[in-house]
Amino acid sequence: MLTITPLHPLFAARVTGLDLNNALDDAVFAAISDAFDRYSVLVFPQQKIDDATQIRFSERFGPLESTRAGANGAGSKLIVLTNIGLDGKIGASSDKQVLNNKANRIWHTDSSFKAVSARASLLSAREIPSQGGDTEYASLRCAYAALSEADKTLVEARVAIHDFTWSRSRIDTALVSDAERAAQPPVRQAVVVDSRYGKALYLGAHAHYIEGMDEAESRALIDRLMAFGTQDRFIYRHTWSPHDLVLWDNRAVLHRATPFATSNERRHMVRTTVAGRAPTIASQSAQAAE
Repeated sequence: MLTITPLHPLFAARVTGLDLNNALDDAVFAAISDAFDRYSVLVFPQQKIDDATQIRFSERFGPLESTRAGANGAGSKLIVLTNIGLDGKIGASSDKQVLNNKANRIWHTDSSFKAVSARASLLSAREIPSQGGDTEYASLRCAYAALSEADKTLVEARVAIHDFTWSRSRIDTALVSDAERAAQPPVRQAVVVDSRYGKALYLGAHAHYIEGMDEAESRALIDRLMAFGTQDRFIYRHTWSPHDLVLWDNRAVLHRATPFATSNERRHMVRTTVAGRAPTIASQSAQAAE
């Protein structure tokens, strides 16, 4: 029997009583979809699935993004987040994939550097280290609700520029190729997005600056809002077990990977990404449809 158990006082829940290798009837999926909208993060434990099954389940939520150029899995519906090379050995600290993994340790939301940013992500734990490598999620919906009225007024209707090249340059200036830079120009995103369960801040590592403000002033505001939104009270930390599948709402939460002994411990995760239905700066009615 499908059971949904809260994992945190404010958001996140565990979903048990189903095997994703089997087809889900519409009523069960409707319950999962409603829980996703409500809790923002859903954990499906003990789901030993392959790539095809992950894609099939993910597509129940909507069309999937194709993985960006330069990423492991480019052009497919999968992005592989791993420190394991094609030769089966752990990659050197200078390998691009290892550096990209390091970038994922900064609070971010997937694909906010795209004009139509991602709706959801699903991450499957295929191989995990013996220690570390957890993933933290911060509810920016709960954070928005806790903002002062003055700050809500300050950020309402603001637009931030999200820039993949800028965010990756904070890790290594050579991490983004010319082709990647051309494929991912800066984009405009709303600072506040709406949904059936309320408004959320929409920021993260790719948010470079806010339009209409001095850059230093806008960076100070972004940093202050990020610090507020990533307080312990808004964070659920997921300690991975083999074959966990975690689904999260990219327009309601930030996430980040936590460190592990990347030079001698293996970690292999596979992600699918559900495309957004509309830009974040679309009308409020279109945003609420998310």
